Amino acid sequence: MAEKILRRTEVEQVIGLSRSTIYKAMTENTFPKPIRIGKRAVGWRQADIMNWLETRPQAHNDYY
Repeated sequence: MAEKILRRTEVEQVIGLSRSTIYKAMTENTFPKPIRIGKRAVGWRQADIMNWLETRPQAHNDYY
């Protein structure tokens, strides 16, 4: 089975963060680096994004 590669706009939709926040997190080594998929194109492995989401601290809402 082929590994799914997500483009930046798809990543933004999945994780709910903006482009600038994603690239800032990459420079801080807190977000997965993309892979080159073409001469001028990059993408992220879907598995890397899902793993990143699973390891993020969850916000807790104490108000019911």
